[in-house]
Amino acid sequence: MPETLVDPATGRPAGRMQALILLLSSCLGVLGAVLLAPVLPRIEDAFAGTPGVATLTPIVLTAPALIIGLTATVAGRIVDRLGRKRLLVGALVVYAIVGTAPLYLPSLELIVASRVLVGLTEAAIMTCCTTLLADYFHGPQRERYFGLQVVYTTVAATVFFAVGGALGAQHWRTPFWLYAVSLPLAALAARYLWQPAPVAAERRLAPVPWRQIAAPAGVSLLGGLVFYVLIVELSFKLDDIGVASTATIGAVSAIGSLGTATGAFLFARLARFGPAVTAPMAFALSGLGLAGLSLASTVPAVVAFAVLTGFGNGLLLPALLTWSLGSLTFEQRGRGTGLWTSAVFLGQFACPLVVAGLSGAIGGLDAALLVLGVVAVAGAIGIRLARPAGQGLTSSGTTESPARATIS
Repeated sequence: MPETLVDPATGRPAGRMQALILLLSSCLGVLGAVLLAPVLPRIEDAFAGTPGVATLTPIVLTAPALIIGLTATVAGRIVDRLGRKRLLVGALVVYAIVGTAPLYLPSLELIVASRVLVGLTEAAIMTCCTTLLADYFHGPQRERYFGLQVVYTTVAATVFFAVGGALGAQHWRTPFWLYAVSLPLAALAARYLWQPAPVAAERRLAPVPWRQIAAPAGVSLLGGLVFYVLIVELSFKLDDIGVASTATIGAVSAIGSLGTATGAFLFARLARFGPAVTAPMAFALSGLGLAGLSLASTVPAVVAFAVLTGFGNGLLLPALLTWSLGSLTFEQRGRGTGLWTSAVFLGQFACPLVVAGLSGAIGGLDAALLVLGVVAVAGAIGIRLARPAGQGLTSSGTTESPARATIS
């Protein structure tokens, strides 16, 4: 059994305050992905004279996700080398500075550059938060918080989308003020979080079993892609069947998000079966939902399959995360978390490109959704046949030492 980590100042283990700070900070990773979506047309209008404005404007939205995917692995190494708390507090402060920079930046090129810096800070924040959750908590409690991490980020995405639209109605720059929310989180992190173990910058880092975690990392790349399909394409699917009302599209999207939150909330109860069950179950549900969406021709059918897809998505990320991290020791966990985060966000960034490519190659959005649904179900079968064990749990639900858990 892993040793319970305690605050060296008080001798107390982590509790709800530490978990809440980490869960709320995790929501910042989705802020850049949805907050600015409602104001992108207004940004394009504001810089209409800028060469390549049609290309640069979408990058304002997508750059952070790409940078997270490219740099989270590096952030994971820094986490293991320098420590979790120091990097998290620093990243939260810098996040506020670069996130609010477009309030006064005069050109679209500089705004895009600031968004790249936002991605760098988000990579550090996401890696630190997930690593600290894995450090502070163990067993069913850890799996509960991994599930709640998806719940919080899913709900936050819905809230940020609405807030972004409301603030953007005043001016396209106004939503950028919301990035300052990381400053009180930085203060709370500095006050209530602690570094789980002393860090010696000169010490040699324990080697990470890269071959062992390559399989869950590769599957997480597919998982990130599958997870993002519903978020990106649901509104286009509704448009294809003749739904023009933005209120209806928003309501259906919210119901799909509710399915995601429900799946993530229930993950802790299913986690005892281990990744050999939860990972293929998640892929199968998401895949069946996407395949159903491809065939749906009415709003009730779209709603039903959106909920099914969302429920599978809610199980997907925590299942992949427990598979990826459970066999790693404390000294390896930051780099493992960084690799997982990179894989998921690269998959999310690639999602609209893959869907667009498939739609153009094989006959439209419905065909693309069907192909991705089949791929997800095939992934479920492949994972089940591979029988991933470990991550603190075998497929039979027995507890293993995280240092000895393997993938067979």
